[in-house]
Amino acid sequence: MKHLFRLVILLAAIVSCLWMAPKAWAFCGFYVAKADASLYNRASQVAIARSGNHTVLTMANDYQGEVRDFALVVPVPVVLRENQVEVANPQIMERLDAFSAPRLVEYFDPDPCAPVYDDELAVPSARGHGNSQGSGSRRRDAALGVTVEAQFAVGEYDILILSARESGGLETWLIENGYQIPRGARQLLRPYIRQGMKFFVAKVNLEAFESSGYQSLRPLKISYDSPRFMLPIRLGMVNAQSEQDLIVYLLSPEGQVEVSNYRTVKVPSNAEIPVFVKDEFSDFYKSMFETAYTREGKNIAFMEYAWDMGGCDPCSAQPLNPDELRQAGVFWLRSSAPTRVFLTRLHVRYTRNKFPEDLMFQQTRNQEFFQGRYILRHPFTGNLNCSAGWEYRRSLRQRQEQEAQTLARLTRWNIQDIRQQLPQLPQLRSQLIPWWQGIWSSLTGIS
Repeated sequence: MKHLFRLVILLAAIVSCLWMAPKAWAFCGFYVAKADASLYNRASQVAIARSGNHTVLTMANDYQGEVRDFALVVPVPVVLRENQVEVANPQIMERLDAFSAPRLVEYFDPDPCAPVYDDELAVPSARGHGNSQGSGSRRRDAALGVTVEAQFAVGEYDILILSARESGGLETWLIENGYQIPRGARQLLRPYIRQGMKFFVAKVNLEAFESSGYQSLRPLKISYDSPRFMLPIRLGMVNAQSEQDLIVYLLSPEGQVEVSNYRTVKVPSNAEIPVFVKDEFSDFYKSMFETAYTREGKNIAFMEYAWDMGGCDPCSAQPLNPDELRQAGVFWLRSSAPTRVFLTRLHVRYTRNKFPEDLMFQQTRNQEFFQGRYILRHPFTGNLNCSAGWEYRRSLRQRQEQEAQTLARLTRWNIQDIRQQLPQLPQLRSQLIPWWQGIWSSLTGIS
């Protein structure tokens, strides 16, 4: 399963399009399960809209398991009230993902034998891929150092906001209230308690869920004010089996958002690769990401996209419209005047030893555009019966070799295996005969 988010509050994310594999979205915290449900973190997505000290955070969920076993514990900086929590449209995360996902761009070589005019340009096509408590319960809570600061229902979720004096008491409270706590939770809860953070606990109200008509749990959205701009990821490692992937969509009125306590590095981009990758883009991107992640030391945040929501070039999906942006948490939109919304997509793969600290973000005024894009150039497959056609075929051989070497460098795939999948070069012999016949005919007058 998944989870992640800190001060900034809950969070959610996935491998996203990015991985082109089935998405798994989660929150920032750890999942706890009743009975013996097995819950694991795999990948997460979260959208954070922030201006000044105000933050709106949306956590998507692709929980795989019995709904009755779902529960979530997330550290938050303040006591949240009912009007600060709502369920969100699940399609918003899909739209953010599709719009910002790394993409393939296809170009088709023109006929080298055709006349070339200045206004003829190749046109690319992009593919992106709660129960009330009695006095006895309150006394027991006090003995454990746990206080229920708020309790309310939102959509299909029952919400508790807890404060605690020490991690052992909070762990005991959760166990006594029917939650199976992952091993190691106490140790990771301790730093949040020392910082005075509260804990957002959400679980499903089965009656409300069944009456809602939804087949899966909807995202949760939280609004709050805090001077600290951060995302807790350490709790996300409690019931994780391996490395965790987190994709964060950061919406700002100013420009790019970066991670301040780890390096932010742009994902390898604008590489020309063989056309057969079109059918293997998922495998390509995962291999490329793993190669870059290892090369950079496994403790960085990769920027996969940074662009004004007003457009894109090329677009893998249409920009979000004003209504969708509001649903994504963009609270500074004004209907009477254009408003800037800059989207940054960060991809973090983390483990406890490589990311001992939660993510700290900083907004910048850098409005440079960037996107992870990978270029396919399809060879011309028609007749090459001209001198330019011969030169084109020779340059095409060199280009294909360069594309193969680029692919091998990005992914560490075997270069010989790559070469075997390259398309055959256009045949020239049969096409050149009519060309030379034409020249001979024009010189001698003999057909």
